[in-house]
Amino acid sequence: MRHQTLDQLHAVAEVNTAQPAMSRTQRLTRWAQLLERDPSRMLTALAGTEYRAPAERDVMRGDGSPISVAAADPILRDEGLRGDSYGEAKRFFELTDNQLHEIVCYCHVGAVMQASRAALSVRQAIA
Repeated sequence: MRHQTLDQLHAVAEVNTAQPAMSRTQRLTRWAQLLERDPSRMLTALAGTEYRAPAERDVMRGDGSPISVAAADPILRDEGLRGDSYGEAKRFFELTDNQLHEIVCYCHVGAVMQASRAALSVRQAIA
């Protein structure tokens, strides 16, 4: 085996030293931890996600929602979270509509929810 410095390797190959991407579980755990930082914070729920057509549901968002907490995190943004819409959260966190509904929909909590309640729902989606 021939040992080379990193500079020598760069001369003959593309060297990728980036950290591997976070797994689904790691992304969801990060989201839950962000919510748990201020457990009594009141967050906005999304109204009637289960009644919307998929295209309409995908663009739903709300200022101060559990999804907006994740979207404000630079680490999750670096991992590829592109916004705070329902559809983007579903894609990025690899959630089903039923799972995301449990996390963000008003029918379970009313117009607002505590961040601790959203965190619990995120952790349940990990299992």
